[in-house]
Amino acid sequence: MTGPRLHELLRHSARLDPAATAVVDGGHGASVSYGELDSRSDHLAELLVEHGVRPGDRVVILAHKSIATVTAIFAALKAGAAYVPLDPHAPGARNAKIIAGCGAAALVGERSLVAGLPPGTLDQAAVPLDDLPGSGGEVALFRPATVEASADESRPDLAYLLYTSGSTGEPKGVVHTHGSALAFVEWAVGAFGPGPGDRFASHAPFHFDLSIFDLFASVARGSTLVLFDEALGRYPTALAEAIDRHRITIWYSTPSTLRMLMAYGKMERFSYGSLRLALYAGEVFAANQVRDLAAIWTGARFANLSATTETNVCTWYELPAELDPERVDPHPIGVCCSGDLGIVVDAEGQLVGSGEVGELCIRGGSVMVGYWRQPERTAGAFLRHADGELWYRTGDLVREEDDGNYAFLGRRDRMVKRLSYRIELGDIESALVTHHDVVEAAVVAWPDDDQGVQIKAYVTTSEGRHISLVQFKRFCAGRLPRYMIPDRFEIVGSIPKTSTDKVDYRTLEARR
Repeated sequence: MTGPRLHELLRHSARLDPAATAVVDGGHGASVSYGELDSRSDHLAELLVEHGVRPGDRVVILAHKSIATVTAIFAALKAGAAYVPLDPHAPGARNAKIIAGCGAAALVGERSLVAGLPPGTLDQAAVPLDDLPGSGGEVALFRPATVEASADESRPDLAYLLYTSGSTGEPKGVVHTHGSALAFVEWAVGAFGPGPGDRFASHAPFHFDLSIFDLFASVARGSTLVLFDEALGRYPTALAEAIDRHRITIWYSTPSTLRMLMAYGKMERFSYGSLRLALYAGEVFAANQVRDLAAIWTGARFANLSATTETNVCTWYELPAELDPERVDPHPIGVCCSGDLGIVVDAEGQLVGSGEVGELCIRGGSVMVGYWRQPERTAGAFLRHADGELWYRTGDLVREEDDGNYAFLGRRDRMVKRLSYRIELGDIESALVTHHDVVEAAVVAWPDDDQGVQIKAYVTTSEGRHISLVQFKRFCAGRLPRYMIPDRFEIVGSIPKTSTDKVDYRTLEARR
């Protein structure tokens, strides 16, 4: 017996208004209606089944964001398979490891990207998909060289696997079902009320968890999904213009993207009269920077979502319409959503009281099944609490405030000890970005025999302005205790990012 499925959202909207525009390729101007998207994905699903895809199988997608990619995602779901989106900019060897590791039964990909995979990853034969909208004759169906003899029949409800890098750098596949995805999507639709007139910006790459909201909340209510090319994020002036030109009404991204837009996008050129909802997740967004953005996007409703790949979105906080001009601390991550429950525990897994710091653990419908074929890693990700239930350990250090909202205090894995004091490196970053000339800050630490760790801050500044070491030290001294002030500062042109637009701390640590 199966429950509701993600692709049923598409079927429902296609029945209601088949002529409505479902997806727009923002870079090339092409579009597809709901009726066309439903029909084309049906056709590709039939082709996948003809080539051996069975319920519970995995279909890998290796292509840049396009109408063809969206079609492939829904086709995989309709075939009863889980879709596994790969990063088209990742090394071929890494993608080959994921293809083999997930036991893919099929791959839908661009020939030029497939050519970058190591020899022997795929069978040589390819099935052209020339009639796939937006494919340009470039997208084809491939069969991996090694295909599992049978599907995982114990998980016929698999929806997607999103691969992230763990602490070792090895990819880990976060497994979500139709149920866990819909728990989030249905909550989001209720909370934000999208409709046929809305235009979602698809800014996040499809291998990033933020894309789940874009893809499925838009389809759930017959809205239009506008695809933004991955490269657009590297050109803030072009991105700022695209948001206005495409009349985007719903935006969802990391704060990093929003900071770059404000610093370099020349946003004052546009009115952004269509934008009604601005969501951000994945990082801390300084209160002063939120105020600056709200002064530009004056008609938007703002919300902070706490999103991990493992939980979809588990907490949220809607910012007040009138922002406190004196607020320094970042806004809370709010209360549990998506039908989830939360507890805060200490290092021994015991509950802490309201107002005390601990790790946020989540249980509920939006939580992942586990990591694909990594039982030990899955077991380590969950806490079996005294209540007998399994709770996902988010790694987020929080404090429950008097009003019931969780305040985010940092990451468990970014806590260091210096001169016997415990320091969350994110606290230093939060202080630095309150400087009026600082756009972004990333702080790293490494062992030091004398004081425990050495701390270095990398910052980007507005228009590349110079800030001296003395000025940095003086600024920090007014906001941080002495033991938290970085030893070194470096102004850089940009902070290195991962493919999901998060700070690449490993690269910064290697540059120390």
